[in-house]
Amino acid sequence: MTDPSALPQDVLRAVRRLVHAERLLVALDFDGTLAPIVDRPQDARALPESAAAATRLLAAAGTQVAYISGRALASLRAVAAPPPGTLLVGSHGGEVQLHDGEPLADELDEVETARLAELNELLAQAVRTIPQVWLEHKPAGVAVHTRLATDRDARMAMGTAREAAARIAGLTVRDGKDVLEFSIRPATKGSAIRWLRQATGATATFYAGDDVTDEDAFAVLGADDVGVKVGAGPTLAPFRVRDCAEFATLLGVLADARKTASGKS
Repeated sequence: MTDPSALPQDVLRAVRRLVHAERLLVALDFDGTLAPIVDRPQDARALPESAAAATRLLAAAGTQVAYISGRALASLRAVAAPPPGTLLVGSHGGEVQLHDGEPLADELDEVETARLAELNELLAQAVRTIPQVWLEHKPAGVAVHTRLATDRDARMAMGTAREAAARIAGLTVRDGKDVLEFSIRPATKGSAIRWLRQATGATATFYAGDDVTDEDAFAVLGADDVGVKVGAGPTLAPFRVRDCAEFATLLGVLADARKTASGKS
């Protein structure tokens, strides 16, 4: 566990500014932020310190916690084991579950269903002979995973997948860490943040993520919000921590300060 005093002072100051927000939305990416990246996506689990901090935040007055992931909603629920009351957003905003109710997602129409079936078939043919490359099927898209493939095979898979998917016009294409995703709908983590802020009436938002797709969320944050990039790489986020362990400590600082402040209000 990282000593809180070892965290960057600028991010500590920014997080402490959020403590007195009237209604705070804490929106968190899962893989690479709450949970370290692992070879088998189904084995991912949040660090215990991060999970505990999320639970403490949910207990603080005027605070809502949301997990936002590129995973399909069912996959996110399975690996995240979210505390009761957590809002869940899967498929980069394409699927939403409010509190502990039924998921909210528009059913695909006939045209979309046909486009998704064609996309599945094209990508399956494109990567079927490339070792250690697999497809993740989502309600409105398909992700090509290359985490276990050699660099050469990963490049081949990405190239052939792009060529195959190009036969379908109007797809949304998202690059990530060892993953390339194609969707027949244009939802992003940025649109998810906008929707969550409206749904929760948030007066301030805290968002953290590690991947290229999280940049869409950082891009929509305002002056009263805080965005934190986890790990290396270019980012729009004004603040950064080194890894999931440092982020767990930072989230704990926010949780403890928010719970204390809400108890005094």
